[in-house]
This record gives sequence, C-alpha cells and structure tokens, in this order.
Amino acid sequence: MMFLPVVVSAEYRGGFRIHLKFNDGSENTVDFHHWLDGPVFEPLKNPDYFQRFFLDGGTVVWPNGADIAPETLYEAEGPGKRPNRRLQPAKARRRTEKAGGSRARLRG
Repeated sequence: MMFLPVVVSAEYRGGFRIHLKFNDGSENTVDFHHWLDGPVFEPLKNPDYFQRFFLDGGTVVWPNGADIAPETLYEAEGPGKRPNRRLQPAKARRRTEKAGGSRARLRG
C-alpha cells in the first residue's frame, strides 16, 4: 500500500507561504505563488483572501473551493524535513540511494 499524505496542520508564514505538517510528522513551508494561475485561483492572489485557508479532506482549501492535492504539497520543494525515510516519496529515496545510501536500509 502506498503512503497517502494528509495535511494535519497549516500556519500562515507571510506572502503566499504556508507551513504544513503532515500525518507522518514531516513539515515543510510551501510557497503557493506558482499555483495561483487560472480562474479558481484568481481570488487567492489577494493576500487577505489567501490567508482565509482552512483544512478539509486532508489538504489546504479556500472558501471558493480552490485546493491543492496533499500529494502535491508533500512533494513540493522547500526546506522541510521528512523524519521517516520509508515514507518519503520514491523520487527522494532514489536521490538518497544515488548519494550512497543502501537500498536494503531503505526497505528496513
């Protein structure tokens, strides 16, 4: 069974950044600015409206129904930390292996 990330808390960090905590204990501050394209995301370009986000269905949602899939948020680039290597996305595990990590250790 594949890991399905769920956002369990979210805190506004200025601009279009939100600090997210996931159900595996990992955290990341994600900049949403590059997703603010298209009609459903137009209202989010207003910083006051952007700050009206809330959690629903395991992800960040806005009053107009705009949301970003939790998998996308989990894999977003940022300064975050993933405490459990087994729950990291496969792409991150491959990078670890290329850097000298052992495949056997990752399966453990």
